[in-house]
Amino acid sequence: MGLSEIALPNIEWLHLAVRWFHLIAGIAWIGSSFYFVWQDDSLAPAPDDPDADRLGGQVWMVHGGGFYHVRKYKVAPARLPDHLHWFKWEAYATWASGTALITLVYWLGADSYLLPAGSPLASWQAVAIGIGSVVGSWIVYDLLCRSTLARREGALAGAVLSLVTALAYGLSLVFTGRAMFIHVGAAMGTIMVANVAMVIIPNQKLMVAALLKGETPNPIWGQRGKQRSVHNTYFTLPVLFMMISNHYPITYSTRWNWLLLLAIGLIGAGVRRIFVLRHSGAAKSWMLPLAGLAFAGLAFAATPSRAPHDDAANVGQSDFPAAPFPVVQAIITARCTACHADHPSMAGFGEAPQGVLLQTPEQIAQRAEQIEKMAVSTDAMPLGNATGMTAEERIILGRWIAGGAQR
Repeated sequence: MGLSEIALPNIEWLHLAVRWFHLIAGIAWIGSSFYFVWQDDSLAPAPDDPDADRLGGQVWMVHGGGFYHVRKYKVAPARLPDHLHWFKWEAYATWASGTALITLVYWLGADSYLLPAGSPLASWQAVAIGIGSVVGSWIVYDLLCRSTLARREGALAGAVLSLVTALAYGLSLVFTGRAMFIHVGAAMGTIMVANVAMVIIPNQKLMVAALLKGETPNPIWGQRGKQRSVHNTYFTLPVLFMMISNHYPITYSTRWNWLLLLAIGLIGAGVRRIFVLRHSGAAKSWMLPLAGLAFAGLAFAATPSRAPHDDAANVGQSDFPAAPFPVVQAIITARCTACHADHPSMAGFGEAPQGVLLQTPEQIAQRAEQIEKMAVSTDAMPLGNATGMTAEERIILGRWIAGGAQR
């Protein structure tokens, strides 16, 4: 068998491997983060402990058939222990795999996933904007945290929210909605891991170095690390939402997608706050239901009642009688089969996305529900509207589906 006859793995396998690794690393990082926040807020005094003056508290736990006793020092123990575990590789692995994933999908596939149809930008310019937005967000955030705002948590939180708002709105003017969501999530994720790599771990190393010299570590090192750690815990749920948002075009395919991103992100941060308050018993019974009602209200307000485009709504579906199936098939062929075919002609696609084929009448009718979800109720497809599907064509597809999707 010659080299040319050997079947090489499809790039989708690489996507799968990187995404799977990203998920595993993210679970490890978020799990440890949630655990330590819970532990900090569950500490109780330890008056009978020989190190009571040095302790910030203790907590007793039972899990997996065993009992655990954990103590936290206000600053540091008198002597550095022989074995000290550092929680950092979970964060680094999550960021590295996430960067690989955004590179594979969005930066190498900029024409298909990053830029909307008719964009005047070249692919390299779009990628440069994407990278710049991620790196620049960390720089601005870090400067805010090092400014006088750091002494006023409320003012700092407002400044960080303004940063995320400006980022989301600015990217919505340049990228597809799906790419905007992912890049805002990547920027916030980068802030989280940079907090670990640039502030939390370096300050912990300063504390260790002081102990090795027989000196008392400066408490400000721990306080600064704690501040960044608290920020990370409130970023967690919004970032998780942004990472899964590409599965839900109802969120990113609207004109006000940047505002929707902020609203859902704030609800996620609020839910995380409720979890934190529960650790100390300060949460009220009405808080979590209120967050659920806020999400339900947002979903109701943001759900379009018809085709997503204002120009389509202005035309009115009544102007378009139910079209015969050949007209529907012609639209699908012109706008969809560049990707959804046995051999896609769209650059960057070696095979049909998600294995969805739309070449035959049977395949089109079978996927009517998906067509309605992705191209009628939202404009998620075609990606970036690269093939130029018009509002009128979406209405025609919608009327065909509403009529039973007959062939």
